[in-house]
Amino acid sequence: MLDKNNPVKNLLVTGGAGFIGSHVIRRLVNKYPGYQIFNLDALTYAGNLENLVDIESKENYTFLKGSITDEAYIDTIFTEHKFEGIIHLAAESHVDRSITDPLAFAKTNILGTMILLNAFRALWKDNWHGKRFYHISTDEVYGSLGETGLFEETTPYDPNSPYSASKASSDHFVRAYGETYNLPYVITNCSNNYGANQFPEKLIPLFINNIIHNKPLPVYGDGNYTRDWLYVIDHAIAIDLVFHKGRDNETYNIGGFNEWKNIDLVKLLCSHMDEKLGRKKGSSEKLITYVKDRPGHDLRYAIDASKINRELGWNPTVTFEEGLSKTIDWYLANEEWLGNVTSGTYQEYYQLQYK
Repeated sequence: MLDKNNPVKNLLVTGGAGFIGSHVIRRLVNKYPGYQIFNLDALTYAGNLENLVDIESKENYTFLKGSITDEAYIDTIFTEHKFEGIIHLAAESHVDRSITDPLAFAKTNILGTMILLNAFRALWKDNWHGKRFYHISTDEVYGSLGETGLFEETTPYDPNSPYSASKASSDHFVRAYGETYNLPYVITNCSNNYGANQFPEKLIPLFINNIIHNKPLPVYGDGNYTRDWLYVIDHAIAIDLVFHKGRDNETYNIGGFNEWKNIDLVKLLCSHMDEKLGRKKGSSEKLITYVKDRPGHDLRYAIDASKINRELGWNPTVTFEEGLSKTIDWYLANEEWLGNVTSGTYQEYYQLQYK
């Protein structure tokens, strides 16, 4: 647990322009005016500073453009800003992309994490009091569940995709630095996130966008793959709690207690969209198209989040139905944002601004 009487002053969040990261940044900047929050992001396709326009002028917020794989740059900013805390979210995270380009995932998720760990270790050496490295990971490192059972913090790792293998490896390196160098860390493994600002390569925003434009809804296999869904704001609350109150060298699983088969989720989404768009009931379901399954597709993920509830008092604040309705409302109210992302124009402005 961090020292309540000597909180961190300079806190680095990696990947803060991404989906989850932007919600974490917003929460921290608004809640902790005494912190200086640094947002490190490479502004790849998934990084979008439009996600943070509401807090970009805050005095306790600083944006840093750079990659976690750039060792010289990482060493420079650690030396300059002396980060006492790291919340590490930057990662390649899309399973389909990992199948076509696994090396990119190894470079960012494994090497990038090690570069951060090395810089943190070199900065503070054995002076670890009040310091913390928080690594955000995924439930996919545990592999696939059958029809019963839940992932616990002690579940053996069994990754099946290049993405999950790269995250499993980075988890192991964080723990190894804790054991070898006494580097204080916490790790969380979360279930599928959803909510506002998510890049529309992921299922829910992709299908919302496709329904708006009457495009096919591609469902892998028979659609009976099961996932646990976590509302992104609930995840940001959990990250805040774990960073400030979690125990050193512990792992916490974060899940939404919301198991849904993909096909049932898609049909619920279609129903909501028909209602909100004023379309005839059943119109959007006609867009469902079953496509060839992807390799290594895990059957079921489900998280036991009882440890974080028991130790830190965290519970989801919304049901999946409530969260999905809020998410749809956000995308329908922010079609300009969605259009900028799908067209790529969001990148043009910020890439020029932060050359």
